[in-house]
Amino acid sequence: MLTKDYIEIEEKFGAHNYHPLDVVLVRGEGIWVWDVEGNRYLDFLSAYSALNQGHAHPRILEAMQAQAKKITLTSRAFRNDQLPLFYQELSQMTGYDMALPMNSGAEAVETALKLARKWAYEIKKVPRQLAEIIVADGNFHGRTISIVSFSSEPKYKGDFGPFTPGFISVPYGDAEAIKKAVTGNTAAILLEPIQGEAGVLIPPAGYLKKVAEICRKNNVLMVVDEIQTGLGRTGKLFAVDHEDVYPDMIIIGKALSGGFYPVSAVLANSPIMGLFQPGEHGSTFGGNPLACAIAREALKVIIDEDLITNSAEMGEYFLERLMEVPSKNIKEVRGRGLLIGVELKPEAKGARRFCEALQKRGILAKETHTHTIRFAPPLTINREDIDWAMDPIIDVLTMD
Repeated sequence: MLTKDYIEIEEKFGAHNYHPLDVVLVRGEGIWVWDVEGNRYLDFLSAYSALNQGHAHPRILEAMQAQAKKITLTSRAFRNDQLPLFYQELSQMTGYDMALPMNSGAEAVETALKLARKWAYEIKKVPRQLAEIIVADGNFHGRTISIVSFSSEPKYKGDFGPFTPGFISVPYGDAEAIKKAVTGNTAAILLEPIQGEAGVLIPPAGYLKKVAEICRKNNVLMVVDEIQTGLGRTGKLFAVDHEDVYPDMIIIGKALSGGFYPVSAVLANSPIMGLFQPGEHGSTFGGNPLACAIAREALKVIIDEDLITNSAEMGEYFLERLMEVPSKNIKEVRGRGLLIGVELKPEAKGARRFCEALQKRGILAKETHTHTIRFAPPLTINREDIDWAMDPIIDVLTMD
């Protein structure tokens, strides 16, 4: 079958909740992917940063196959031999005492919200049902009812109300606004260290440090969503490491499995994570042995292949090359590590047509928030790959 045949079937039988580029992929290896007609592309999206280790990494694949032959699922009704080692290795790598594994990123965010509220009632002694969580305008933390309840994007909320109460939204990057919003009922502040979906928005220098200080002074938890920015994407293990901030909770996912399986987790120290009691929260698949075996190897690959350093170095090089592009279409180029956004001027008529043009030249990237192209290749990319990509990128960014 041809590309158009697959698209026709998908459009007929599938829900129309996405607007993908019209490319049908069948194979991936490292930074490259191939479509059903044999065309090769450089993947500059990495499945929204889930593929930090690259497509079909052989070590992660081997770990997945080996575990799949043994046992894949036990539920948490019984113990398995992979979960304890996953906990231990995650703690050694991140510095947090404990973790709670889930599947999707949204599930992990929901876990953090529940834990923050429980901490507020049991430790801070906030009156029951009155806990508040401060979030930032432009946030993207997932698609569940509670999460879209505090989104500022009308498209994400639509006709999905009534919404979950207890969330206060303030401008992103404005520490003073957070300070003013804090009350005695504030349980936590939930932030992305870089707002990826909003267009790779980087807050002012020192913002995260100021937020951490506000949290300490007011007995409020600092919860950071590193699902997209974590595990090396920005040139540090976590994006908060750029400001030497140690949040009370960190939420991770995506690259935690190297793109092989949905794995997410909430990290916290025992005085917080220890509040959960048996029966209060869980997941049939969360912490299953297959997921843990995959995640363990995915984390080892990040360290063994020094992908964090490569992200920092290649990100700096790629950012410099993009900033040199002589285009009347570009408003701003910004990024950290290999999470980079190219914001186009309104008169460029949207980023979608540029992404479609890039596709025709062998580059897969995706628009976000209408006017921004997000570039986030696997962290295995090298200088030669970037140099190869720059010619088509320049051609597209300078088109009329």
